[in-house]
Amino acid sequence: MNLVMAIQLGADDFIPKPFRIEVVLAKIQALLRRTYSFGARQSLVRYADVSLNPCDGKVWREDAFIELTRNESRILQILMEARGGAVTRESIIKSLWEDESFIDDNTLTVNVARLRKKLEQLGLPSFIKTRKGVGYFVRAEL
Repeated sequence: MNLVMAIQLGADDFIPKPFRIEVVLAKIQALLRRTYSFGARQSLVRYADVSLNPCDGKVWREDAFIELTRNESRILQILMEARGGAVTRESIIKSLWEDESFIDDNTLTVNVARLRKKLEQLGLPSFIKTRKGVGYFVRAEL
């Protein structure tokens, strides 16, 4: 009954007493493997003449680069991987924040505004566009 109740209340796992330390360590290692991809380097994400390194949050265009915050980098990665297709606000929120119930709708708007301002430094003042009632997309023509 404790196992069922714990899972229903949001637990990811349950270890009943008495437990073996080897089992606990194995479960922790498995969780870390799923959460952090150790040793797996993400490749650059490219769209037109813009390149993003998701590992360090740097964006390049020609010989100039800027550094982004984790959320800004993730937003840009999602949009660039959509290859010009619109991405809904809801799907971006779910990708950035696992539980959107505590996220104000304005939070994404602020993050996108900061990202747009940083992209202006690379000569990309309107790289991210808004499609009313749909979401955001990166523009196909540069």
